Amino acid sequence: MAEAKSAAKTPQGASAGKAKKSGNDLLRNFLVILVMITIAHLIFHLYFGSGANFLDEERHTPANLLGTMYLGGWVVPFLMSTFLILMYFVFERGLTVFKAKGKVNATEFVRKVQYHLANKNIDAAVKECDKQAGSVGNVMRAGLVRYRDMIDNNELDTEQKVASIQKEIEETTALELPIMEKNMVFLSTIASVATLIGLFGTVLGMIRAFAAMSTGGAPDSAALAAGISEALVNTALGIGTSAIAIIAYNFYTTIIDNITFGIDESGFTLTQNFTAQYK
Repeated sequence: MAEAKSAAKTPQGASAGKAKKSGNDLLRNFLVILVMITIAHLIFHLYFGSGANFLDEERHTPANLLGTMYLGGWVVPFLMSTFLILMYFVFERGLTVFKAKGKVNATEFVRKVQYHLANKNIDAAVKECDKQAGSVGNVMRAGLVRYRDMIDNNELDTEQKVASIQKEIEETTALELPIMEKNMVFLSTIASVATLIGLFGTVLGMIRAFAAMSTGGAPDSAALAAGISEALVNTALGIGTSAIAIIAYNFYTTIIDNITFGIDESGFTLTQNFTAQYK
């Protein structure tokens, strides 16, 4: 009875732990976004807006690129915030994805495990999983542990044993994949949003430029230049940030796809090997 109660509480405890971790991740991401927005605004106003970056006290004539970026207007710090947020998640995803990739190529790793299983040396195959130290190795290790248990199991037939191994692989995979895919949505979102924010800043700059030309007399050259600067700076920042986000997203997605393929290959290897050797 005690074992039954313990088994009943385990999924609930796991769900509660997962929900708590998810809540912590959301809070951390929210704080990161707030910090990056604050940093971007401080850099924009205190550094880019410094009088040393302009030739006049009114800050209408930039002396360098920083002054030109300051003339980009109030949309620039939001684009800078987007860029800083992007850099954080590129770094954060890089640490996670490369750790999940492991120390040994998935194809080579599976080949070594197949060799050890062919020789019925499960302990050596488990050691290869520890050397791989990635998601493929974790899934394979969980499958091998169940594989070893099923060898000595006399209560189940071969099909049931294979199903048990497959279930263990699927459960471990369900734990590994969300870790790799988490926060990838930030990269895909920034890839789209950065371009839109840059376009918004471009439109505002062009409105300002045309307003300087519609005074009825000679156009205000300073206002015209400021409007054009605002449009071009926002365009450049938006396109540049979006391009980096797209490249990073596709790069990490490719690695995750390769890891997923390695996990699928691992599961196929274990089930097919068990079926062939322990009919």
